[in-house]
Amino acid sequence: MERGLWMSRYTFSRFVTIGRVALINYGPDSGKLATIIDVVDENKALVEGPYSVTGVNRHVISFKRLALTDLTVKIPRQAREATLKKALVKADILNKWAATAWSKKTEAKKTRAGLSDFGRFKSMIARKQKSALIKKAIATAKKN
Repeated sequence: MERGLWMSRYTFSRFVTIGRVALINYGPDSGKLATIIDVVDENKALVEGPYSVTGVNRHVISFKRLALTDLTVKIPRQAREATLKKALVKADILNKWAATAWSKKTEAKKTRAGLSDFGRFKSMIARKQKSALIKKAIATAKKN
């Protein structure tokens, strides 16, 4: 394999840009989506939800507390809340995010964490039943 092709396949592709949608992974807004409005310096960015859409107010946050997504919105620097809201609705960002595997995994983790003891027991029984059905199907496939 050529060196250029190998490098292009494994290089980082999510860069900090104005309009990049990010997931906040630490702090009071943890688990919420925010859009990068402006870059303050090499360590911090100005982000906003907006609050009416994702529940995140405009504030400065460290890049260490953000996880960049593949989703972007075309907005100018320092865009106002109404402009950002229109762009998010037009680009259908929330539905695109809900369709990603990343979003589905985080929702599954939240539901699993919220289960009671009986809920965990029911899920264990369901897993065992599913496993038994798979084993039975494999056994019949091997016979034939």
